[in-house]
Amino acid sequence: MAEHDSHSDTGSGLNSETEIVLPDSFADVDSMCVGLAPVWCPDARILILGSMPGQRSLELQAYYAHPRNAFWQIAEALFGVPAEAPYAQRLGRLIDAGVALWDVIGRCRRRGSLDQHIEPDSVEANDLSGLLQRSVQLERIIFNGAAAEAAFRRHVVPGLAPQLAAIERVRVPSTSPAHAAMSRAAKIEAWRGALP
Repeated sequence: MAEHDSHSDTGSGLNSETEIVLPDSFADVDSMCVGLAPVWCPDARILILGSMPGQRSLELQAYYAHPRNAFWQIAEALFGVPAEAPYAQRLGRLIDAGVALWDVIGRCRRRGSLDQHIEPDSVEANDLSGLLQRSVQLERIIFNGAAAEAAFRRHVVPGLAPQLAAIERVRVPSTSPAHAAMSRAAKIEAWRGALP
């Protein structure tokens, strides 16, 4: 929740009627992070699942918004999505390619952007069972990194109907800038190998 404060005139153009609204990044570090809505259509063939969007993505309400995240360059190489196109256009091109996006975790407490800082007891999974039931043409789930796969196994698989649990799943190297040990070219090839 943002904080509000009033200041007297300090020569900066502020007066007692001026309200300052601090961005949420200054809010209590114990507040819950809330993820993004799915990018999805009923005829999606591939569902790409991350763990939980990083701070930059949450601030901009855009998937893979960190400038060093390799996701959009990989999407360009594999699905023809122009990495520099406006965000809405990139999402439309993904949908046209039969690719859906979401995250395993819908809400959690986390300091910063790293998955390792997610408080395990705070995790609330997205309704992936519901999404999978509506995705009748889905051929494969691709996990963007080990944390997404682990969260899916822990929080989603136990509640899945057998036919949904049987959907083919594969993990690929994370596109996160925190996973910099692998080159972008190597990540592209690993992702290419995961496609149906």
